[in-house]
Amino acid sequence: MIDMVPVPISGTAGGFVPLPGGSPFNTAVAIGKMGVPVKFLGRISNDFFGEMLIKRLKDNRVRDDLITRAAQNSTLAFVKLLKNKEPQYIFYADGTADRSFSIEDLPQKLPLDTNCIVFGSISMTMEPIASAIEALILKEGIRKSTDQMDGAPLISFDPNIRTFMIKDRSAYIGRLEKWVAASTIVKFSSGDCSFIYPKFEVDKVLQKTIAMGPRLAIITLGTKGAMALLRRNDGSVIKVNTPAVNLPVIDTIGAGDAFHGAFLSWLELKGKMSRSALISLSETELYTALLFASKAAALVCSRQGANPPSRREVESLKLPEPKTSVKKTNVKKTKPVAAKKTPAKKVSAKKVPAKKPAKKPARKK
Repeated sequence: MIDMVPVPISGTAGGFVPLPGGSPFNTAVAIGKMGVPVKFLGRISNDFFGEMLIKRLKDNRVRDDLITRAAQNSTLAFVKLLKNKEPQYIFYADGTADRSFSIEDLPQKLPLDTNCIVFGSISMTMEPIASAIEALILKEGIRKSTDQMDGAPLISFDPNIRTFMIKDRSAYIGRLEKWVAASTIVKFSSGDCSFIYPKFEVDKVLQKTIAMGPRLAIITLGTKGAMALLRRNDGSVIKVNTPAVNLPVIDTIGAGDAFHGAFLSWLELKGKMSRSALISLSETELYTALLFASKAAALVCSRQGANPPSRREVESLKLPEPKTSVKKTNVKKTKPVAAKKTPAKKVSAKKVPAKKPAKKPARKK
């Protein structure tokens, strides 16, 4: 789709700049910019906005050979930016190319080198595209139960919920839990959790998610960082929390998509993009992957629109360490305080002056 992003125009109420977007689209671009091989599966218009979308993919090394071109118009999403809040959207999607993606547009077989399938967002609230993607995911998800654990790709689901697109909340959640059960990785935002399970704390949402089938559940928490639960084959579960990466914020468009794409890219770059490798991640590895993804999301927020960073930009981002510096300061403060509380050293020095030279060599050591 095309995100119509507001910009100030002198002497007017403002205008909009068209920018290529859409959650799985943004995630594909984020992965491509990391130097990881990726293809986009979808239906894109032949109009000039469609050409803009195709160019965006190609410019970021995203293959387009699984794309169906169509005569329908492109979907438009007008964005309203709110300070310290999630963006608001108005979608113009009736009869558009992307939402018209159907089962007939699915490839008969996925490419043999497919290691991961990413899906989600408003595509799962519109027909016929929701049913087409569901058919693909459920077909691939069934392969989880085979003896050959790595015979099927990872399936990574980001609901990226837009509540105004959901007419029947109960029916949507019923389908969503079916998609969750078919997935290997599920990435929620705190906003997703509030809509799906409003009475649950974050920990309980993660626990419920991995109990439905996924091996890894992640929740991004904005300024509070991210949290994840990973379920191993023996039933044990590891929990990892990472802090937020604080950079100046222009807008938050595409932040979750950049996080998702960067996390999956880390898995691929580190040779962890398989079911067996995923469940074998150490706590340190999972923490490192989540922090890598958080850096990518922070960099996107420091720019206008969904403009994910390259691998080099993420790796070169040096994080401030306020927590560490505070701890070091506290430690330094306690030492002189302790010295002041033990004036006996001064007394003993006066009473036994012969011991003064003995202290000097001890300091040299």
